[in-house]
Amino acid sequence: MTWSELSELLAVGLRETAWMVGVSTVLTAVGGLLLGVLLVLTAPGGLLAAPVVSSVLGFVVNVARSLPFIILLVAVIPFTRAVVGTTIGTDAAIVPLTIGAIPFFARIVEAALREVPPDVVAAATAMGATRSQIVGKVLLREARPGLVAGLTITVIALVGYSAMAGVVGGGGLGDLAIRYGYQRFETEVMVATVVALIAFVQLVQMAGDLLVRRLSHK
Repeated sequence: MTWSELSELLAVGLRETAWMVGVSTVLTAVGGLLLGVLLVLTAPGGLLAAPVVSSVLGFVVNVARSLPFIILLVAVIPFTRAVVGTTIGTDAAIVPLTIGAIPFFARIVEAALREVPPDVVAAATAMGATRSQIVGKVLLREARPGLVAGLTITVIALVGYSAMAGVVGGGGLGDLAIRYGYQRFETEVMVATVVALIAFVQLVQMAGDLLVRRLSHK
């Protein structure tokens, strides 16, 4: 395989991976944030304490997190087909990626919010802040560095998940590594794919660390 052919394949793989990870990250950030906030609010002693609801949510999250992604990928095939009309390609891969990442990020959100000092919440309550104000202007604001750090970890996990999606034709760098590097014994393709994935993850980690440092100084 010539360098021009390899570079073209890598460019396509990177675009597909970036698309899958990017869309999944947005959906995961929204869904995981909402779920994580609910876990904190409905926990015993929370602002909306509801032990039964908290237990159900916690059970659902734990079940979803306990499934290896490759099994989840296959298990949600009917749902993926119902949502996007196909089970092959980058758009189809976004569905299991999001389903797998939301519970993961929700637990990170929960942990970050629990790190907010109770005195801060108590002070806001004493000043007459509403529940929505406490969540938006106290909990989420104080937990921003932890939330960004957690989202960075989640994005990196999504990169790994997206590579696994290549096993079932999900596209991206994982698909490239399977089809060319493994099935066709193109060693240079496998090496190039590994290097591209490492570089992708390093860029994500560097960007996340930079944003965390800026938020921590504010």
